[in-house]
Amino acid sequence: MSNFVGFKEAVSVTKLLELINKFPTKSSYYFLRWTHAVSGIRKEQPKKTEFPMLEGQMFSHDFELRWKYKPQNNYEVLLLSINGNHPDFELLGEDWLVQEHNAYIYPATETRFPKGFKTQNVDVKQRYFIDKKTATVHFVALTTNK
Repeated sequence: MSNFVGFKEAVSVTKLLELINKFPTKSSYYFLRWTHAVSGIRKEQPKKTEFPMLEGQMFSHDFELRWKYKPQNNYEVLLLSINGNHPDFELLGEDWLVQEHNAYIYPATETRFPKGFKTQNVDVKQRYFIDKKTATVHFVALTTNK
C-alpha cells in the first residue's frame, strides 16, 4: 500500500454525503463542528439535516476524510489515506512518509472540552503525513488502532 493525500473542491452537500458513503467501515468514527456546538466522537454518519456545518471529519484505521464549509453551501474535502490512490480525488503532493503516534482522549470531566462533550470508547492515534523532500509535517490525521 502507498500513502495518499488528495482533495476535491466545490463539493455539494449531496455529493459530500455520497462520498462519505463510499468510505464507511464498521470501525469509522465522525466528529462534526458547527458555530455553536461540536458532536463529539460518534459512530453515526452525518445526516443531510445536520448541514450546513463548519467542518467535519470521518476517520478509521486506514484514512481520515475532512470537509470544510465554503461559500455557496459547498465544501472542500481532504483525504489522508494509507491505502493508495483514490480516483475521486486530485493528488496533492507526491511522496508522503507516514509516522504514527499515540494519542489520548481526555475524560469528559476535563475542562479542555465543552460541557456535554461525548465520545465513543475509541482507541485513537495520530498519523503524521510528512513530505519526504522537505521533512515537513503537513497534516496530522486522527486514526484508530486496528
